[in-house]
Amino acid sequence: MAVSGAYCTISSCPRRLLPIPRCGPSSSSKPTLKLQSLASSTLLAFGAGAALAMSAFLSPGEALAALEEPTNALSLPTWAIHVSSVVEWVTAMVLVWEYGEKSGFEAWKGLSWGMVPLLGGALCACTWHFFYNSESLEVLVAMQAGLTVIGNMTMCFAAFRIFKASQEGSTKS
Repeated sequence: MAVSGAYCTISSCPRRLLPIPRCGPSSSSKPTLKLQSLASSTLLAFGAGAALAMSAFLSPGEALAALEEPTNALSLPTWAIHVSSVVEWVTAMVLVWEYGEKSGFEAWKGLSWGMVPLLGGALCACTWHFFYNSESLEVLVAMQAGLTVIGNMTMCFAAFRIFKASQEGSTKS
């Protein structure tokens, strides 16, 4: 990657999953490699391994071009937030269901069902981002918006059912 009289650095753009090599002239004859984080170095190692595996089928230029991501790619921390939010939502759904079963308040199970459309919306958003916000998948954006509206309504209805059930339980006591 480096030649005599030039340097290469690895820059980690916040909107990219893989670091992009940047090369230019230098007064130093030693190449320098700057890694901005442990995640960048891990991804660089993965990218290098993938490039080696692909080199049997592609020319070096084609292999490097295949590893580059478009400018609208999400960064690794943004993906971590997206994925952890979905996992957190599923966990909340399970916990709400468990509470409904163990407490005997069946209305809480309805809240868990009311959360399903919002999970669908989150999966639409993650799928759209996974394919680099492809214009051919714009329907996912509309689906996500629709599922968010439906999910907000089902959650509101479920919360109302919980409220009514709690009022009925308090008048019986």
